[in-house]
Amino acid sequence: METIDIIKATIAFVKSELIDAEGGHDWFHIERVYKNTLLIAKHEPVDLTVVSLAALLHDIADPKFHNGDETIGPRIASEFLLKHNVDSEIIEHVTQIIENMSFKNSFDLNPYFTSKEMEVVQDADRLDAIGAIGIARCFNYGGFKDRALYNPEIVPNLNMSKAEYKAAKAPTINHFYEKLLLLKDKMNTKTGRRIALERHKYMEGFLKQFYSEWEGNK
Repeated sequence: METIDIIKATIAFVKSELIDAEGGHDWFHIERVYKNTLLIAKHEPVDLTVVSLAALLHDIADPKFHNGDETIGPRIASEFLLKHNVDSEIIEHVTQIIENMSFKNSFDLNPYFTSKEMEVVQDADRLDAIGAIGIARCFNYGGFKDRALYNPEIVPNLNMSKAEYKAAKAPTINHFYEKLLLLKDKMNTKTGRRIALERHKYMEGFLKQFYSEWEGNK
């Protein structure tokens, strides 16, 4: 199957699979990450087929919505690509990216896998977690999980283990400090860092306004 055909087939598959997904992890999230990936890839020496497929399939079965099971997504992606006769080396690379690109894996001191392609898709995904859309996604998910907006008595945990991060149920504002504000310094590519800096500043402005309104100062 030609690359353009497998991309089209993958888009159709992902749209179908995520039709009822939570708003921050739906097809539109995938589409934005895919666009970010193509933007970053213009400036990086990567395999476009690999980064495209990884971006499109990276959240096909997010563990958060599957009782924490991190094996379902890579398995679904692998089975889909195998069904469409994609080269085995590409399938292996794509599934490795899906298995290892999540923020929670940054808690591991010795990463199991990395590649230039993963760095690009990882940056693309992280960009969608910050800025205006990142804020919207954060509160959308917090509402989905019935979490408080903010509780001054529950301070952010800045020294979490991977297990603690996965089990966290803190107010949504805490997530800014436990993840979102950390992403700027975790970007892999020059393009990712440039875009992340602008979105990071936007989040800082939002938090300043949030606290001011919370205290009744504005």
